[in-house]
Amino acid sequence: MRDIAEGIGAWQAAGTAFAVATVVRTWKSAPRQPGAAMAVAADGDVVGSVSGGCVEGAVYELAREVISTGQPALATYGVSDDDAFEVGLTCGGTLQLLVRPAGGGRFPQLPAVLDAIAAHRPVAVATLIDEHADTHGDRLPAAPPPGGGEQPVPPGRDLVVTPDSATGTLGDPDLDAAVTVRARGMLAQGTTAVVRTGRGGEQRREDVAVFVQSFAPPPRLLVFGAIDFASAVARIGRYLGYHVTVCDARPVFATRKRFPEADTLVVDWPHRYLDRTAIDENTVICVLTHDPKFDIPLLERALRSPARYVGAMGSRRTHEDRLRRLREAGLPEPALARLASPIGLDLGARTPEETAVAIMAEVIALHWGGTGRRLAETTPLPIHH
Repeated sequence: MRDIAEGIGAWQAAGTAFAVATVVRTWKSAPRQPGAAMAVAADGDVVGSVSGGCVEGAVYELAREVISTGQPALATYGVSDDDAFEVGLTCGGTLQLLVRPAGGGRFPQLPAVLDAIAAHRPVAVATLIDEHADTHGDRLPAAPPPGGGEQPVPPGRDLVVTPDSATGTLGDPDLDAAVTVRARGMLAQGTTAVVRTGRGGEQRREDVAVFVQSFAPPPRLLVFGAIDFASAVARIGRYLGYHVTVCDARPVFATRKRFPEADTLVVDWPHRYLDRTAIDENTVICVLTHDPKFDIPLLERALRSPARYVGAMGSRRTHEDRLRRLREAGLPEPALARLASPIGLDLGARTPEETAVAIMAEVIALHWGGTGRRLAETTPLPIHH
């Protein structure tokens, strides 16, 4: 829902009725992952996507029905092999979607959720999507029912969870307490999934299914060195959903005119800024200064941090000189092995924009375990790891 927050926020402010369809579960090679969302307004306007085009038509019609009735629904759609091939998949898959009414007074917690997303505050929405009367606590089906179809969803069963509060209810205080604990753990990890528990929150039972959608703050991209390559990296980083900070010690270069896409501009020595900012496992650090007086103290700190990615621009000769200086500074070999240098994938890039693509492609590949090779050369490996 983060991708469509701006669109549905405008509908919410205007009092427009709409429905939000969210992928809650997938099987096989599904086009989108849980959390992907599409919204349909009462006037027929659409934002977002749930399948890359395979089932949007059917979801649109169901969303219009949900707007009319005010009743949420859980729908299962199979993606044919032909449709899957058109969106770049190796085989068909199955999507399960929660389609719920919103706007016009429905889903009253939505404004608070949208405000938290816009302010980069962590928030999770837990929605009751399935209750089973089986007293033995059998697991919910691992696959959708034959032929798919639609199932009713209990209306108004939502719990909005933040690190320090929970509002709304799933219908039972014990269930609320159990799901709140699970949701906070998922929020800390930035994960979205269906969780199973007992009606009263019992861990040994799994007769209730709750969809927990996490909206963790966006990952941070720290770009050091206010050069033309940095401007291109900032643009593509912002496009990919990062909160982008550009830092340079030279005020004449670190200006809003040169970096309109940056969320934050910092004029300071890079290592001093890194000393006072929070770094976590989702932080990406790109060092584009290629000047030892900036690079070495900065990289010494960056490579000791928990950052997911640390890359540095420069030639192979510069890289070898950097390694020598960092060893002299006392950095151990395991830390040096984390350094992506020269930065980026071998795309043959020449321009700042091409180089930015190469850099962020390496970040994506390392995050998802991609090979960085052409897909045509990776047969029979799966496209989606």
